Amino acid sequence: MDTKILDYKPKMFREAEKNSGAESLPGKLIAFAVVFIIIMILESIAPTILTMPQISQLAEDPELARLEFGDRFKTMVGVTAGIMSAEPAVMIVSLFSTIFGILTSVVYCRMMELRTLSSMGFRKEKAGAHYLRGLLTGFCLMAAITGLSLVTGVNRIAFEGANAGLLLLSLAGFLVQGMSEEVIFRGYLMTTIGGSHKTWLAVAISAAAFSLAHAGNPGYGVFSGFNLALFGVFASMYIIAFDDIWGISAIHSIWNFTQGNLWGISVSGTDGVASIFRTTAKHDIAILTGGEFGIEGSIFTTIVLGAGVYVLLRRIQKKSNEV
Repeated sequence: MDTKILDYKPKMFREAEKNSGAESLPGKLIAFAVVFIIIMILESIAPTILTMPQISQLAEDPELARLEFGDRFKTMVGVTAGIMSAEPAVMIVSLFSTIFGILTSVVYCRMMELRTLSSMGFRKEKAGAHYLRGLLTGFCLMAAITGLSLVTGVNRIAFEGANAGLLLLSLAGFLVQGMSEEVIFRGYLMTTIGGSHKTWLAVAISAAAFSLAHAGNPGYGVFSGFNLALFGVFASMYIIAFDDIWGISAIHSIWNFTQGNLWGISVSGTDGVASIFRTTAKHDIAILTGGEFGIEGSIFTTIVLGAGVYVLLRRIQKKSNEV
């Protein structure tokens, strides 16, 4: 495969090149870290208010005080994840709170880097068609991953049923959440780096940052972290191939929704509030089941995403040859 595709710059990268933000890579990364911290604070306000009674009670536990900082942090994250799974309102509010990721990223890129919305992937041309294609693609990807785990006998599935209202709220929330992560890590971080640096570097950094941002999730480990980075590469390639953010936002959203609310699988270590089916492991081999992190940490996800990356590379190669 022609290596020049690693340097292919889509139109959104070329538009981002005109920004007035920090030119140096360290400067861009420091700015992103600050913006990301602000986003995390804003997104946590409403869920924290809802879970304050439980968190306050946990903080007063003398056993927790005896733990090392790292163990204490993991315990707090685990308990919070448990509260989110047990309390539908907390999970739904958490999903909708991710809108601050979209708003903050857009405000920063517009006000500080003086970038256009189209340089972040918000293009009008074929937006609806690309979004619908993304929904179908995301559904097929997660169906393939889940299907592989079932036909190989790694997982079993059973009908569970779910409240229709919770399903609709979860879907709406995931539509916001999926787009939020894509705007943060691809629409903002990847394009701001890709505008003034090599495309492969922008892809690698955004993929690594996306994976590390989930490091606090229950069950996160070496293999699940690798798969998250691989999803980041896939997402970056998808944006570059189609030159907008609509398609990958739809893929990310429906990937999470179907994983948690259709197939009943833990989404990056967090259980959903309602599910039509419930998928459970028949084995205890983490590389096959994904362990506590869910199927995103399994070899089946690696296989499907790897195939997806290959297909996208071929598409980008064709586009680069046309330039």
